[in-house]
Amino acid sequence: NFNLLLLYLNLGHAVYRNGFNRARYMSMANSYHPSIHSVTDNPRVSILTEISDEPGALHELLRYFWKFDIDLTHIESRPSTKSNTGFNIYIDFAGRLGDIKTDNLIVELKRRCNNMLILDEKEVPWFPRHISEIDRFAKNILNAGSNLSSDHPGFNDPIYRTRREELTSIAQSYSFGESIPYISYTSEEIKTWGTVYSKLHHLHQSFACEEFLRIIPQLEKHCGYGVHNIPQAQDISDFLKQQTGFQLRPVAGLLSSRHFLNGLAFRTFFSTQYIRHPSRPFYTPEPDICHELLGHVPMFADPDFADFSQEIGLASLGASDEVIRKLASCYWFSVEFGLLFGKEKENKRKNGMERNGVSVKAYGAGLLSSFGELEYACGGDLKSLQSSYTPPITSSLTSMTSASYLPWDPTVACTTPYPITTYQPLYFVAETLTQAKLELRAYCESLPRPFFARYNALTNSIWVDRAVRPNNSTE
Repeated sequence: NFNLLLLYLNLGHAVYRNGFNRARYMSMANSYHPSIHSVTDNPRVSILTEISDEPGALHELLRYFWKFDIDLTHIESRPSTKSNTGFNIYIDFAGRLGDIKTDNLIVELKRRCNNMLILDEKEVPWFPRHISEIDRFAKNILNAGSNLSSDHPGFNDPIYRTRREELTSIAQSYSFGESIPYISYTSEEIKTWGTVYSKLHHLHQSFACEEFLRIIPQLEKHCGYGVHNIPQAQDISDFLKQQTGFQLRPVAGLLSSRHFLNGLAFRTFFSTQYIRHPSRPFYTPEPDICHELLGHVPMFADPDFADFSQEIGLASLGASDEVIRKLASCYWFSVEFGLLFGKEKENKRKNGMERNGVSVKAYGAGLLSSFGELEYACGGDLKSLQSSYTPPITSSLTSMTSASYLPWDPTVACTTPYPITTYQPLYFVAETLTQAKLELRAYCESLPRPFFARYNALTNSIWVDRAVRPNNSTE
């Protein structure tokens, strides 16, 4: 059995994918190899060869990598299509054609192996390899910013529009490595913030998850959260770095799903710095600082939630458009509108009571920053979870008397449609954030990804295990 043989050889960390007859290996030496982590464009060579199904065949192949001190980054075996007694072996390793060690290895492998081919690098959509490369797309906003639609509450307010242009310019001028500029918020902006903060604070006590409620007092203590003060993005970013390694980056408006998710791979969250129009403090047509700072930020200080978010980001790197759409849907039903069971569910289980009649608590930012929908989603006892869901014909609120609830399942969430201008007709409920993270990780492992990506927090760079050639487009 080749999987057992590879495990016996102890090549390093292995991740097995059920149903794919596939194993990925990263040499333990990669964790300490300076050439792997000191640059962002690490060369890879990919080969395809064939070996016989006999004792010692794989060992004989791999000993040449040890001989020339070359790190394997990926190895995969499949039954040969040409022979019933052989296996095709796909190998990726650190190196560059033309280097002495690499060329010597290739010579030896060609001499010892059957039908060895050097494979071309696989072309994938461009993705950042170092956190500084986020600068390439951070200014490519789709909408919002200073360009307000005609139905925006601030469309006919020249003072508000001028202020939005000022804050947009600040965000567009930001580059990696700089401190996030301090924003001197006006008294009217602070009043709007205070109105939102007061009402949400009251609702959070009843409907926010335990993790959120534990973190809010820390933000009040360390970052200046409060009714009479809008906290500064740099102070929040410093706090998050200490807690989970996440950080904020100012952005002028909405980014594409690909670019936004790519940022999460580097534990970077794009945050606006403008606030909603004062005429309608309980409504905003686009994400503003109330949504970002009162919805998203507290959860990024939780380790499980931070890991959860980065999992989506890493899976988005170099992914196809179809995979990006699926990941964006998972993000929507979790990071934006995710729910957890309330604590009494665990207590009922301990006391031998039934599962029905428990509450749900919000961890999604779209709920935590919304007055009406937070209560709509969490206001009643959850009698039962559904086993399936049929989207309504109309998304009109007048036709929705209650929401539907499904157990958190990324394989379902990834293809479930959702409205963006009304309350959600469906919510996914997870047992815990840890469970949500593990299920998402398993789902991401099952996706047809062109490579496996790993984030190095010391160098703020992405390590990949395959030979890939990103195209130059950042669109």
